[in-house]
Amino acid sequence: MKYIVVLADGMADNPISEWDNKTPLMVAKKPVMDSLCKRGQAGLLKSIPDGMHPGSEIANMNILGLDPREYFPGRGVLEAAALNVPSEPNELVFRCNLVTIEGGKLVNHSGGHISNEEAGELIKALNNELTSEGVKFHQGVSYRNLMMMENGSEEIECKPPHDYPGEPFEGLLPSGKAGGSETVDRLQSLIKKSIEILDKHPVNKRRREQGLAAANAIWPWSPGKAGGFPSFKERWGIKSGAVISAVDLIHGIGGMAGLESIHVEGATGLFDTNYEGKAAAAVEALKKVDFVFLHVEAADEAGHEGDKDLKKKVVEDFDQRLLKPLLEGLNQLDEEVAIALLPDHPTPCELRTHTSDPVPFFIVKPGLEADGVDSFDEESVKNGAMGTLSDGGVLEKLFS
Repeated sequence: MKYIVVLADGMADNPISEWDNKTPLMVAKKPVMDSLCKRGQAGLLKSIPDGMHPGSEIANMNILGLDPREYFPGRGVLEAAALNVPSEPNELVFRCNLVTIEGGKLVNHSGGHISNEEAGELIKALNNELTSEGVKFHQGVSYRNLMMMENGSEEIECKPPHDYPGEPFEGLLPSGKAGGSETVDRLQSLIKKSIEILDKHPVNKRRREQGLAAANAIWPWSPGKAGGFPSFKERWGIKSGAVISAVDLIHGIGGMAGLESIHVEGATGLFDTNYEGKAAAAVEALKKVDFVFLHVEAADEAGHEGDKDLKKKVVEDFDQRLLKPLLEGLNQLDEEVAIALLPDHPTPCELRTHTSDPVPFFIVKPGLEADGVDSFDEESVKNGAMGTLSDGGVLEKLFS
């Protein structure tokens, strides 16, 4: 038996009044997804442990059975692992977004989805200008980058920028717990200095001339120091596996768990991602390994943009351009394949950020009797035979 988890990041949503209180999953045409759901058993998964922030880092670790309450090292550490960026014991590692700040407000978390090439120029400028501040920057993908800080304290609180679109940025700046005040002062100063450096940078001058948002500030968050957690093999007894994603975070989690990283050309993490390439890569991977975690980011980004029509389109593209060729390829394999499909968390368009609400899922595998749920959406799955699971419950069902 081979196994695949298809993770549609942020695809779950809240009812939308303009659509008669239906969600994007309810209004989208998704015949492949619904057909698959009809063949298996469905339910809800509580992917965010009580008291934890509903971030993709928490949800994806939890779905994979790597308890974030015990093992979460900070998002920066996970992404550094994906980029093979080593850190010193005295360095605090941050995920560092390039963001847009205009009129005193945090306009968006992505610098207008800045390109890799433009981000590279800005990261170079930051390293040239801020070396004396005891920090260094490493480029990731688009707005998703890293910052390493010498002698930083973990006794701080940093707000994820995607949670606060349109809010005054001064009230969102890092704050301190006991012992973290010096690090807080350094971080606040770095953010303000970054605005001075980036706002006038030629990259942002060009972007404004083109009518695009300027990536004119850094936003460090989710700090931590290098740690580790059990391998996927130790946790589940599965001998080999791989991760396919456009997002460094997912590769970092997979790499630290001993899963192979597979990068697909043209995979962007946005609505224009290479769905077909990801499907083909998953099929090829399952010829060699026992488990594949296929992660698609596009719906989450549409939710963060608050664009319900784009999110509906993403659901339909996911159905026709990823799931359809994926199933066609899986049907050609010599071995049977068990499939689970789910989001990691909701990213409601009305809120433009993540929530902790349980997410819908279904499992299709040989010998598992169908439960009669014939539509994959947030409401229909409540009638599913799987009920409500938590933590790594979906994989427990998939592997059992």
